[in-house]
Amino acid sequence: MSDSRLISADSHFVEPPSMWAERLDRKFRDRAPRAVKLDGRPGEYFVCEDLAPAPIAAFFSAGVPAEEIQEFMKRGFAEAPKAVHDPAERIRDQDRDGVSAEVIYTSMGMPLFGLGDAEFRAACFRAFNDWATDYCAYDLKRLIPLGLITLEDIPAAVAELERIKARGMVGAMIWGDAPMERPYSLPDYDPFWAAAQDLDMSLSLHILTGAKGTAGHASKVVNPEMRGIEFMSGLISMVHPIERSLTSMVFGKVFEKYPRLKIVSAENDVAWIPFYLFRIDKYGSRGFKLPLKPSEYIKRQVYATFIDDPVFVNLLDWYPSDNIMWSSDYPHRQATFPRSQDYVAKHLSAISEADRCKIVRDTAAKLYGLN
Repeated sequence: MSDSRLISADSHFVEPPSMWAERLDRKFRDRAPRAVKLDGRPGEYFVCEDLAPAPIAAFFSAGVPAEEIQEFMKRGFAEAPKAVHDPAERIRDQDRDGVSAEVIYTSMGMPLFGLGDAEFRAACFRAFNDWATDYCAYDLKRLIPLGLITLEDIPAAVAELERIKARGMVGAMIWGDAPMERPYSLPDYDPFWAAAQDLDMSLSLHILTGAKGTAGHASKVVNPEMRGIEFMSGLISMVHPIERSLTSMVFGKVFEKYPRLKIVSAENDVAWIPFYLFRIDKYGSRGFKLPLKPSEYIKRQVYATFIDDPVFVNLLDWYPSDNIMWSSDYPHRQATFPRSQDYVAKHLSAISEADRCKIVRDTAAKLYGLN
């Protein structure tokens, strides 16, 4: 490219596990998410009520060679790379990777979407939003924070969206998969969609952020022989919750009523979207009266990020580069760091320079108002 700067549209914080107890409302501090050591297991684990333990080292294992990963996973948060703790060091890692800015999502906040206590979850999200904006205040031109919003109480959700906008956030994560009894097609959500539109705050549907009881937080298989199968089943079908949410928004006329609302499908890859567009147009004419084709709402208002998806580059006629954003996933294990420039040169070389510039920089810059 004539200008090789990259913008990652989906990178991640790694929150200090002690942050939750330090920042939570006092009434919840004895229930705060935290890091613990588990009997018989090396390393530290992130734990909270309702949730399965998650190894903390997995959140900051970018660039670790495969032959070293087993030993690396024995680390606790105190042994994380400096860039996890220090925003100045993170910017040095951006420079090392040829990245000029990152749109940054939570790590440990993702499973918290599955907490059953809505008031506790909202308190955890407020604590995260405060910490994340404090971290990114070091350089809001290169560290672009996204917040966490829960939607049981819509007036409170609107107030929190307004609050985090004022603190420098450019968007927020909501349930990737809403509760079955409260799909996104319901008019209950209308004040929130209106606020997001008016505030120009994009709303992200990230993998592993379903409401309690949805696919993202469903059964916990006890039989060890079945765990691997359940894991693979969940991994392969991660896009289905996003399809359900988008379909609910299209046919519930959310996009028709709020034409400036922007939704981001985050870390779900892209190549499934063209086939999804074909199907919603094929079947959407049955019983639904919409001024536009269903696929036209998606192309107008829905964006998608990918880390490593070699298929979508052959399908840009169906879903264009104006909607697609590359992500490094730094500092998670899937991250292209520290070889992101090499990845772009190798895997996006078959498409035009104009499309490539949009995908690795310009679409994200336009969506998030980055200079």
